[in-house]
Amino acid sequence: MLTRRKAGPCQNKKLSLTFLLSGLVTLVVLLTSTILLVGSYDSKKQSLIETTLHLNFVNADRMSKTMDSLFQSIRGSLEYNAGILSNIDAMTPEQVNNELELMRSSSNFFNSIVVINAAGVIRNVEPASIGSAGKPITSATSREALALREPYISAPYTTPNTKRLIVFMSQPMFSSTGTYLGILGGSIYLQEPNILSEIFGNNSVDDLGSYYYIVDSGGHVLYHPDKQFIGADVSGNKVVQNLMKGESGEQQVRNTHGTELLAGYSSVPANGWGIAVVSPNSLIQKQLMGHIRTILGYSLIPFSALLVGVILLARALARPFAYLANMVSKVGKEKIVLPEARTHWSREADLLTKAVFLAVADIQKQTDQLTRDAATDTLTGLENRRSLEYTMGRWIASGLPFSLIMLDVDRFKFVNDTYGHLTGDEVLRHVAEVIVASLRPDDVCHRYGGEEFVILLARTKPAEAFLAAERIRRALEHSKGPIPAKVTVSQGIAHYPLHASGREGLLKMADQALYLAKHSGRNRTMVAGEKADAAKA
Repeated sequence: MLTRRKAGPCQNKKLSLTFLLSGLVTLVVLLTSTILLVGSYDSKKQSLIETTLHLNFVNADRMSKTMDSLFQSIRGSLEYNAGILSNIDAMTPEQVNNELELMRSSSNFFNSIVVINAAGVIRNVEPASIGSAGKPITSATSREALALREPYISAPYTTPNTKRLIVFMSQPMFSSTGTYLGILGGSIYLQEPNILSEIFGNNSVDDLGSYYYIVDSGGHVLYHPDKQFIGADVSGNKVVQNLMKGESGEQQVRNTHGTELLAGYSSVPANGWGIAVVSPNSLIQKQLMGHIRTILGYSLIPFSALLVGVILLARALARPFAYLANMVSKVGKEKIVLPEARTHWSREADLLTKAVFLAVADIQKQTDQLTRDAATDTLTGLENRRSLEYTMGRWIASGLPFSLIMLDVDRFKFVNDTYGHLTGDEVLRHVAEVIVASLRPDDVCHRYGGEEFVILLARTKPAEAFLAAERIRRALEHSKGPIPAKVTVSQGIAHYPLHASGREGLLKMADQALYLAKHSGRNRTMVAGEKADAAKA
């Protein structure tokens, strides 16, 4: 007799196909999303590190070139004035003092200037309020400079009398017969307003925490946004050690306080100093977390809809799910060209496919938007410096001739000081609007930084660029701006490949022309290579 076996409790518990497929597909979607986030995180992190390091190096290199030019000018000024004082014995003290005052006020290179005779006695000093004229020198640095009889630049040291932290530069003086007369020296007060802080001190720490500092050939800090570090010995820092060797480059480094930094650095040939531009590694982490939050924000609703659809329609959607999972796994790793959505026999599978396509399109749209935001200046809506460098590099690589207009708002510091920074921002937006309205459709305007703008004009000769620049200048001069005073600009023009064959050289030529326009009376345009009297106002 056959007996029927009684079913056990485990045999009664069966997993439904819907539940099983729903669980499997849900797991695939969650794992795919995790892979997407991890892959996007790692890729974005590496990209941000490389970009930040390169930008810091570019900024450090640009600043080192500026400082190199500055110190060549300082050395030239000392040499020139030492030549003038070669007949100092025939000059009255008042005449010498007048020369020193003229030297100090015309260049603003030094906080104080001194003439020391061959016997080590201070003959003249400017400003006279220092009161050391007629006294023998007391510092070992001054005695060393006097004994060398050649151009000299000191390490930072504290003066015995005034207790100031200074850098001292000197030039030997010789008579027409070759007699050694002493030295002409200038002092830069490191902890007070000086030529370094005047040129390099603006925006020394940006909103994201990036900053830069200057060190001498011995590893002592000459400039730092935190004045308590000025004069400190930081030669133990790896970046500073590289700068002391005259090297330039970029690397991740840990500073003396143990903070991880992304550093770009460049040495200065004229004086053996070095400049380092650094960004805290925490900056990268903040940007990465913002990137992840953005991706999650745009992905949450589409993927939630996807999971609900999977749970409800899993029985008939196994095959479409495999196709969709494979596509989603590529998001964040490569650019996806979305094909036309395939029509499935199952209405539910068809709807789900469209939902996934929408989600992927949203993610790619957000990624594209982030890319556009990275190339756009938030204040004016113009393209930013990063976009400028990319466009110039692309045009130069393709051999496309073009002109570049570098435009600077005249007396913008006066606008900020008088009307406030919010009004200054309105002025910048007004300038940007007038520029854009004055350009041709193919011309591109970028905000270069601060009150500076750079305009690229493809296939435009210098003479044509000059006419375009004058059109902009006159439009601004006669426009009604946010302030009662007229808004005027000075402009410098350079042409590729006429004036330079590379991006940095072209920007430098335009900047030099802008400098001449500024110092020729402002509200005018200069073409690179022209003399100052050729500028038109």
